[in-house]
Amino acid sequence: MCAGDPQVGPIRPAGAVRGRNVRRVIDFRSGLRLWAVLLLTVGVAVTLGAVPAAASPAEAVVALGDSTASGEGAGDYEAGTRGEAGNWCHRSPAAYVHRSGLAPVTVNLACSGADTAAVRLDAGRGSQAARLAAAARAHRVTTVTLQVGSNDDVALTTVLTGCIRAFLDPRQGPCGEAAAATWPARLAATVPKVEATVADIRSAMRDAGYADDGYVLVLLSYASPVTERMGRFHSTRGCPYHRADAGWARTVALPELSAALAGVAARAGARFLDLSRATEGREACSRDDPSAEWQRRLTVAPEALRHGGPGMAMVQESFHPNAAGHAAIGGCLRQFVRSGAPSAACLPTADGPLQPVAGLSPGRPGPAAAS
Repeated sequence: MCAGDPQVGPIRPAGAVRGRNVRRVIDFRSGLRLWAVLLLTVGVAVTLGAVPAAASPAEAVVALGDSTASGEGAGDYEAGTRGEAGNWCHRSPAAYVHRSGLAPVTVNLACSGADTAAVRLDAGRGSQAARLAAAARAHRVTTVTLQVGSNDDVALTTVLTGCIRAFLDPRQGPCGEAAAATWPARLAATVPKVEATVADIRSAMRDAGYADDGYVLVLLSYASPVTERMGRFHSTRGCPYHRADAGWARTVALPELSAALAGVAARAGARFLDLSRATEGREACSRDDPSAEWQRRLTVAPEALRHGGPGMAMVQESFHPNAAGHAAIGGCLRQFVRSGAPSAACLPTADGPLQPVAGLSPGRPGPAAAS
């Protein structure tokens, strides 16, 4: 091999001539190594410079819960939640979570008809809490909303249905007295279930790497869909129930449920938004023009027949906030979260929009608002 071949064998001490050759070999090898290091350094620098910085996950707000949270009543339901394969979740793009403006990404995991068991971690693959954890890993969740409990022991839909039946059966009187007798026990049975659900949400978020103070958790109550202040022909206009029963629901049942949920939020370190008066003056049949109301009247949806048959699915939109109601609630939710207040009540203002008012204890409202 020639002296300049990099495959030269071991170098041994020798005379001056061999010393010069050795020096040339060393210099040649050192030069190659230097060039290799320089090329490698430049290559790494170019490569690193070409790799864009990892994008931060987008901020998101996630909604959990039952029909009001899913957007029942707001219409234009997402494909796959309109009864296909028995899925009647009725998730609407007009639901309040999508109208809140709290984050660039909004995730609606709520489902019409869901009870606390459907939200909890032990609900299996369909668990809303488990899906929350997945969403929290994919996004930077800043706010989680929870609205649940109405389909547990308090059974608001069952109570309302019973009141409608009482109105239609001339042999029966108003349902409020019978419902009121069992209402405290129903509330007492619902509260621990909601508390366990909140605990599961905390666990799901911790599993996703969030500290309890790393996001805002808001528990919401329910707006009264009915009022005793109705026109004379309310029964033929979509509100077939006694005024006394509507008054009991508006002034007793919904406020007491709100008070119970407020207690859950306080004990769990969550924030609380009272919606019991959110649609006051705009309840079903409170206006001559239904389009001026924020709650749906008794509504029959024939399109439900496409994915099922006659039954509750055809009327499940009834007595839920409509798209205008969801927009109003979404705006109030946004203001509340940004205010930092631990609790507030969404109250109507003179010019229409809802305003979160802090410092109010959930309780019985005064006389019905004028239409």
